[in-house]
Amino acid sequence: MAAQASAPPGPRALATEAVHAGRDDLAGLGLHAAPIDLSTTYPSYDTRGEAARIDAFAADGALDDGPPVYARLANPTVARFETALARLEGTQSAVAFASGMAALTAVLLARGAAGLRHVVAVRPLYGCSDHLLTAGLLGSEVTWVDPAGIADAIRPDTGLVLVESPANPTLAELDLRAVAKDCGTVPLLADNTFATPVLQRPAESGARLVLHSATKYLGGHGDVLGGVVACDEEFARRLRQVRFATGGVLHPLAGYLLLRGLSTLPVRVRAASANAAELARRLATDPRVRRVHYPRLGGAMVAFEVHGDPHAVTAGVRLITPAVSLGSVDTLIQHPASISHRVVDAADRRSSGVSDSLLRLSAGLEDVDDLWQDLDRALGPRPSRSDVPAAAPRVSAAPTAPAAGRTAVAS
Repeated sequence: MAAQASAPPGPRALATEAVHAGRDDLAGLGLHAAPIDLSTTYPSYDTRGEAARIDAFAADGALDDGPPVYARLANPTVARFETALARLEGTQSAVAFASGMAALTAVLLARGAAGLRHVVAVRPLYGCSDHLLTAGLLGSEVTWVDPAGIADAIRPDTGLVLVESPANPTLAELDLRAVAKDCGTVPLLADNTFATPVLQRPAESGARLVLHSATKYLGGHGDVLGGVVACDEEFARRLRQVRFATGGVLHPLAGYLLLRGLSTLPVRVRAASANAAELARRLATDPRVRRVHYPRLGGAMVAFEVHGDPHAVTAGVRLITPAVSLGSVDTLIQHPASISHRVVDAADRRSSGVSDSLLRLSAGLEDVDDLWQDLDRALGPRPSRSDVPAAAPRVSAAPTAPAAGRTAVAS
């Protein structure tokens, strides 16, 4: 059961795809909600036929539309989520995993198996992605570069260029089209966790692989772990082989929750982005804040550096939850240098813009005035006029909310 993005008749808007992709067959099945298939194994009376199907999968990772065989090979509920995500990202296929890190691991293993163990990467990345590359746990070698140095860093054994835009946690943005051009024939993997396909679709800019920690916005409610890579069918076949061999499969219940999460993804991202833009605007005029980071692209993430103690801020919130992760319906705040990027060497953290005073906030769907009241209290007393820093807080990009326009998805 290959999770390729089936094309509906004619183009449909992103909001429509979010609701219907992966579910187009439900009416014909006499169903309204997508079913959950929890089977670990399936009856197989035609063993000669199954042997031929398994041989085909072992050869090139091809999966047909026949009945499932074993849950580590494929699952119908997970395949629905994969189909939907591929449609939203505008790729041929998608392959889901137990977590975002399992998804990245599978990509690195797939390239390493082809003898292409060298990776070119741009900081900052999610801390655990950084650690996976730097520690060489999979036998990979990484060259860290500025975006302008990508082309010069590519070697004959380079198997991947890895970037994240907007980046975690500084929200730095890259010109993905320019980066893809510099990659030449080397696959570009763009982590699109922060933006989601609502705000950008990296495949349209030349990225061959689009990575998501589905735990975040795709699930959207803080209750499911998952990862997914949207890509062409050729690469998807290699990823399915790695997933089968290593066992990093997404549980069917998680697949169901992620498919359900996609149906509200555009609404959630746009509403949370409006909250984030307003919070960024208020923080930018606050004398207790040194600098605000908010992407030109928009989005629901805000990062800001404080003049005072960042730990006091995380300890002082009451409505906002001080916790790692992001993308939930409720607002979360965390101190990257202590948690999400703690595994990154301190000098590397700072050189990539992750200062010790930086806080990362994931805006949720609460009333923005309630959020500001909580954040305002946690930031502590406002300084007297004589104590106000000479320079006003700076914003790395204009805090404007994304347009809630109609984004067409090509068939």
